[in-house]
Amino acid sequence: MAEKTIVPFGESVLRKKAKPVEEITPRIIKLLNDLGDTLYAAEGRAGLAAPQIGILRRVVVMDCGDGLIELINPEILESHGEQIGPEACLSFPGYSGYVKRAKYVKIKFLNRAGKSVVMEGEDHQARCMQHEIDHLDGVLFVDRIQGGQLFNERTGKKVNLAEIIRLTNQ
Repeated sequence: MAEKTIVPFGESVLRKKAKPVEEITPRIIKLLNDLGDTLYAAEGRAGLAAPQIGILRRVVVMDCGDGLIELINPEILESHGEQIGPEACLSFPGYSGYVKRAKYVKIKFLNRAGKSVVMEGEDHQARCMQHEIDHLDGVLFVDRIQGGQLFNERTGKKVNLAEIIRLTNQ
């Protein structure tokens, strides 16, 4: 087990679609362990997807306050309702913005033992599930920002999203 470096916004791996896990091997177990270690080492964390440490596999870990949940090949089965709330990302440290998400989601995934699990989430947990599954499809929270404004978490000041994207691509 080891803490890995989180890939920053602007790296192309974050825009690629992750490949499904065909078989749960020792490498996948190590990936789950490394993701967990990295998640817990990060400040302000709720979830982490494998592409965020440079690995294009459909693997996620998250902890929305009830302990670590490991998701292999997660998919959304059902969603409804709407919530708009603040969201941030470990690959985009120091910034947050308001994102519209479903209020409720039902997902299906494999756990580390290869067992199929169905899980429901509402509010913050639903937001986290959607955010992390988006990472597996190369979609980032900045793609869903409402009003084109991010907030600098240190100063609280509004920052134009286009300006941040321009600065990170230099």
